[in-house]
Amino acid sequence: MKVHLSNNDYLRNIGSFLRNFDTSEPNELQVTTNDKWISVHPAILTLVAATGMGIDPAKIKFDEITARSGHYLDSMRLFNILNKESPFKITGHEPAGRFIPLTQIKTPDEQSKFISDMIPLLHLKPSQVDAIKYTVGELVRNVLEHSGANNGAIVAAQYYHKSNVIRLGICDTGMGVRQSMCHFWPNHTQTDLTAVKWALVPGVSGTTTLESGTTENAGAGLFIVKSIAMLTRDYFMIYSGNAVYRLLKRRPDVKLIRLNADPNKDRHSETDQAPHLQGTLVAIDISLDKINQFAQILEDIRRAYSTAVRERKKARYKQRPKFI
Repeated sequence: MKVHLSNNDYLRNIGSFLRNFDTSEPNELQVTTNDKWISVHPAILTLVAATGMGIDPAKIKFDEITARSGHYLDSMRLFNILNKESPFKITGHEPAGRFIPLTQIKTPDEQSKFISDMIPLLHLKPSQVDAIKYTVGELVRNVLEHSGANNGAIVAAQYYHKSNVIRLGICDTGMGVRQSMCHFWPNHTQTDLTAVKWALVPGVSGTTTLESGTTENAGAGLFIVKSIAMLTRDYFMIYSGNAVYRLLKRRPDVKLIRLNADPNKDRHSETDQAPHLQGTLVAIDISLDKINQFAQILEDIRRAYSTAVRERKKARYKQRPKFI
């Protein structure tokens, strides 16, 4: 694999990163970097870490890192998680208030500990805590319950003070969205892209064909996380196999935001021509200025979820044959 870390690898221009991402040699990893500055979304680092963990460290190569911000890769523990010696001889410093370095989560207990440790480090207001806890909890739970990834989930986050935004990323190298859903939904998983979009529909679970899923898996997680990004007018992205679905930011002049059950109706970009990723990457930006009323936001999302599931049930009932 080949990865280039540039000075502008964020969700708004993820296409630039993908054009330089090469997965043709999965047993090797070559990482190149911008020679002046490195500035990347935490999700990009979770992708590098998750895919690189299964590679012999001797076959992982970094170019000479000359960027002034190159030490960021060390602070995020990228070299540590890949079992590579860091080229930076710096004293570790407290990440409080800035970032959550790359962390591997393989069990529900590790998930709970990660969330408990994460919140104090970010110094969030009480009104902002629930949104972050909910988002991380849903995304990690999805990996642990559905991906079948031996290495679990790789998670990272960073707080950007100037824009007051938290950017989160989680990646796994499990079976991917399409394979996890194809048993119960063969008509909606013909391609990676159709599977990814079907996974975003409220009430769709990879464990049953029932609308609203089961008690344990209601098929709400990804829809709710996407809706959080929608209501805070931020980016959301899911990348699995050859498919990338990216929710675009909402225009500030659009006052009323509709939560669509069909992801095709959202303002988004998509492709089924991305380099093949074995597993799944999910990334989200959350504006803290707009998340203070999370209880109301979550209530709006749950109302939209219930309405969408009810309408799907009604449509399915109408399609059943009637015997006279």
